[in-house]
Amino acid sequence: MQVFKLCLKILKKNIRSLLIYIVLFLGISTIMASSASTEQNTDFSFTKSKARLAIISEESTPLTAGLQQELAKIAHLVALPDEIEALQDALYFRTVSYILRIPKGFSEKIMRGQPVKLHKTVIPNSYSNAYLDLSIDQYLNSARLYVEQIEDLSQEELVQFLQKDLAVETAVEIKTNDRQAAKQTYSQYFFNYLSYSLLSILILGLSALLLVFNNQDLQKRNACAPLSTANVNRQFVLAVLVFTVLTWLVMALLCLVFALKDGFTVNILYLLLNSFIFALCAASISYLIGTLVKSPNAIPAISNVVTLGLSFISGVFVPMELLGKQVLKFASFTPTYWYVTANNRLASLTKFNYTNLQPVFTSMLIQLGFALAFFAVALVLGKNRRLQ
Repeated sequence: MQVFKLCLKILKKNIRSLLIYIVLFLGISTIMASSASTEQNTDFSFTKSKARLAIISEESTPLTAGLQQELAKIAHLVALPDEIEALQDALYFRTVSYILRIPKGFSEKIMRGQPVKLHKTVIPNSYSNAYLDLSIDQYLNSARLYVEQIEDLSQEELVQFLQKDLAVETAVEIKTNDRQAAKQTYSQYFFNYLSYSLLSILILGLSALLLVFNNQDLQKRNACAPLSTANVNRQFVLAVLVFTVLTWLVMALLCLVFALKDGFTVNILYLLLNSFIFALCAASISYLIGTLVKSPNAIPAISNVVTLGLSFISGVFVPMELLGKQVLKFASFTPTYWYVTANNRLASLTKFNYTNLQPVFTSMLIQLGFALAFFAVALVLGKNRRLQ
């Protein structure tokens, strides 16, 4: 087992840099999971945004007073003098965002059922003003209906009818879908962040290992050894598997310690399985990078680019809900995307039947497909490199 022992010695030499990523993983995961795993409500109350409104009325009638009372429910009324300069300054300095002018003869036209046009001056592109427009239209349309249907209706009676009708409100709730409604647990976040540190450690360790074994002088010296090529390869693959499993085991145990905050559930078992499959995929990626790299100084740079890039576009550091469709479409060509997708799905499951688990198994199979593809490419490139 000379080759196996040599591999372990090389990996042991890089233990300090690997420990840095373990400590980094613990720090990031603890902070991010603590802040992001707060229980989110599945129902969100809808409240109107109050704009700052100034009303300039050229007449004083029960109908105009009723309109002002209704608008006061959804806006902050601001008293302003009827002067052009004062009104312009109020809009410029954002003292108000909406100025409504009620012209003389407004009430008389309403009571006759004639169309009425109110004059308004608003700040452009102010979304809160839309509520005011809707409320004004609702008040005028309701008043027109009463006038058309009831004869000899006084303004006082009309205002009473309108106050009664407009006092009825409907509670609006926004229902989120099942995945958004799922409680974001510690286990989900810790296992998502696991992909960053696990991939970083494997790239640093295996790339350094392959860089040594790909040295041409060492390959020639090994060719003179009494060990067959098949035996050397078996010991080398065994060392890679042992390093991968040990790395995954350490990281998974750390995840497990913190994930037990939510209790040991079936979800965690599937999360462990998913992380182990990703560890195999990360080992194949590391093997490919180690085959291509030619300088030890390039290993940390490549590791940072690969791990950070995959983490940002695949939903590790930034939730998938906040990423654009084009970004997610591009990320779907990476194994980290399918790893995070499976984790998010597993965190929301309460029933573990085949129908619910099928998307999870599909994501796992895709990760294994990536692992085989990366490993095959690495073998081809490694063979071509030896023949040169």
